[in-house]
Amino acid sequence: MKQSIASLHQGYEEKLLTVSEVLEAARQLADAGDPAVWIQKISPEAQQPYVDRLEDLSGQPLYGIPFAVKDNIDVAGLPTTAGCPDYKYFPAQHATVVERLVKAGAVPMGKTNLDQFATGLVGTRSPYGVPGNAFDPAYIPGGSSSGSAVSVASGQVAFSLGTDTAGSGRVPAAFNELVGVKPTRGLLSNHGLVPACRSLDCISIFAHTVADARTVFQVVAGFDEQDPWSRRPEKQASRGERVVFAVPWEQDLEFFGNRDYADCFTKAVAGFEALGWEKRIIDFTPFLETAKLLYEGPWVAERTAAIEELISTRPELLYPVTREIIEGGFKGTAVEAFKAQYRLKEYQRMTEGLWDGVDTLVTPTAGTHYRIDEVAGDPVGTNSNLGTYTNYMNLLDLCAIAVPAGRTPAGMPFGMTLSAPAFHDLKLMDLAEEWLTGQKAEISREGWIQFAVCGAHLQGFPLNSQITDRGGKFVKTIRSAASYRFIAMKTTPPKPGMIYLEEGGGSVELEIWEMPEEKFGSFVQLIPSPLGMGTVQLENGESTLGFICEEGAAGEAEDITAYGSWRKFMAEK
Repeated sequence: MKQSIASLHQGYEEKLLTVSEVLEAARQLADAGDPAVWIQKISPEAQQPYVDRLEDLSGQPLYGIPFAVKDNIDVAGLPTTAGCPDYKYFPAQHATVVERLVKAGAVPMGKTNLDQFATGLVGTRSPYGVPGNAFDPAYIPGGSSSGSAVSVASGQVAFSLGTDTAGSGRVPAAFNELVGVKPTRGLLSNHGLVPACRSLDCISIFAHTVADARTVFQVVAGFDEQDPWSRRPEKQASRGERVVFAVPWEQDLEFFGNRDYADCFTKAVAGFEALGWEKRIIDFTPFLETAKLLYEGPWVAERTAAIEELISTRPELLYPVTREIIEGGFKGTAVEAFKAQYRLKEYQRMTEGLWDGVDTLVTPTAGTHYRIDEVAGDPVGTNSNLGTYTNYMNLLDLCAIAVPAGRTPAGMPFGMTLSAPAFHDLKLMDLAEEWLTGQKAEISREGWIQFAVCGAHLQGFPLNSQITDRGGKFVKTIRSAASYRFIAMKTTPPKPGMIYLEEGGGSVELEIWEMPEEKFGSFVQLIPSPLGMGTVQLENGESTLGFICEEGAAGEAEDITAYGSWRKFMAEK
């Protein structure tokens, strides 16, 4: 499912895919994946009306695209829990953003796990379990939109909705190598959202690419009279010929002892300069001071107000750390609230001038990435550290986009964030896309080997464990060049073969995986004749290692070139 919206639409147009096949593949991946990702999956029967409705939605920008929804956002027919089973209610209608997605042809797959009441950046504060990080389940997935991020990163859906009050749409994106859009406050309607901090809440978007995030953003953004915090869109800023990006002084950067993350950020900044963009170094202090206000100031009381009745009458129903944080909102005074508002105004004025002539501020998304056991040992301190580069954003009325920016030597993803004043959302997306294109957005790692699979080693198929047991990581879905005869050999389990043709042939759906170099040899030894490892040509003109087949194997095999996909062939067997 790590296919772009455009590639899925192309598959539909060329009749290589059907919506039902894509949804069934998504369902199989979700069922075979980590159960902690989902709180509620929609049944095929409940999903059918969405599919039937597509007959009238041909040509819509999200036609037939499966997506996930964080379980503090309403989907009619499914319970909303906000990560608290006893809080559960059944909404009569979709949240505004969900309704707009459905009208554009998107199909919901269900509701995803989160830090309870969207309070946390770690992804471990849920009675429904901890969704495994897509790269290493020993590490936190990031929160609070943990399930939404992992559902996309693991290929179960094409995009998802999260929320971002203090970084919940950016930190999980960074930890799972995704694009995370935190829009201008009020630009996406919060109608149908369980509030965390009503004056700061934002619904956010997770996607594999900036292009996909932009498509979703353009569908859901817009004024909504049902939401008192909704803002009428202003003219979006656009980039000029000359780009100036700001970075904090080195002494203001904090990586909490994580030298690998520091090195990744240095390389990312060098990538901006390589594009010819001008770097400006700024005093980051007012941003850091603003960040402290979010949890050390009166805005915690907004979280208390959001669930005041529940926490006043049944506090034992809350997750322990969540309860501790939200109960703190009862302690403040009106005097302290006003003083904090005054300080915030001062910081807003101090930061205004920093944007003169600056297109974007570039920071790490998070200063480090913790293991689950580290968070368990210090749940409040680790969470606070993760908010260093995110907590100030909504208080200062900024928009932001988090993008992948490299991997550590251990293979864990690093992310950075581009931010700008309100209503610069599309400009940020353009800048992020330009940077990613300049970096080729393909992060190769020393000591790892990438290769393509097309059949029994695909996700959800019998031999996939031969890859995952050796530490293999899923990279993306792509298609081969239209130069292959695709066959189904009569083996147990059934296996496909790709035979290169000088002329003619068809395109085959592939999954790109990567594996530590020292494990690759033992994997190749498992490949039986007439299969072998060789060069596979891709539709984008590049090539990669992959399974190829000896021409003589075609004799007794079934020609399945017309299917163009092992999943499609097996679904029809």
